[in-house]
Amino acid sequence: MQIPHFPEANHPLVKSLFHHSDQELLDLFQSNPDAGRYFTVIFCRYSPIVYTLIQHSARSPVQADYLFTLTWRHIYYELGGLNLTEPQSGQEALTLQNWLINITAFCINELQVPPTEAIHYSLQATSPPLWCYVEKALDQLPPILRLMVLMAQTFHWSETRIAAYLQAEGEKISPPEVANFLQEGYRMLEDKLPTDIRTIYLDEDLVQS
Repeated sequence: MQIPHFPEANHPLVKSLFHHSDQELLDLFQSNPDAGRYFTVIFCRYSPIVYTLIQHSARSPVQADYLFTLTWRHIYYELGGLNLTEPQSGQEALTLQNWLINITAFCINELQVPPTEAIHYSLQATSPPLWCYVEKALDQLPPILRLMVLMAQTFHWSETRIAAYLQAEGEKISPPEVANFLQEGYRMLEDKLPTDIRTIYLDEDLVQS
């Protein structure tokens, strides 16, 4: 299995931060929760190490890609509370790289990966940082909109099928109404993504730095 290449590593917004140390990137990530670029730089810096560890434990390339993404989602949520403190006497300093290796090992041993045929995720289509921020944005949508977006995007259900499912659940919604709700859901979802994530992954101009 080859280590995947991630095009965002060549984005000017990401490349402009490569000179920062791990500690500086961690501080910037923790102090700027509405920005996505700092996590993206950490991802680009350490994705080869994480993927190399994972590819030796997965039974298939599809499972390796999915576990890789689940691991980075776990890393994303754990990074917010990470404190790389000074070493105690006689102890080795905890570096970001060592911490990431430990987290990856934990995920390899503890996370349950479904069989290949049950995985509907493409690493080429959705990079882990984008996945993390889209998931975070999805959590902020009204429940009915989130459900419709997931049905349409994850399971590729038609508007007619979504309407039929919702009608069976007691919601009086027609297929044309589903189409309108979906457009509203996509608009809200994009609006809730960090501005720099939209710039890096959706080719939007950065309005603010």
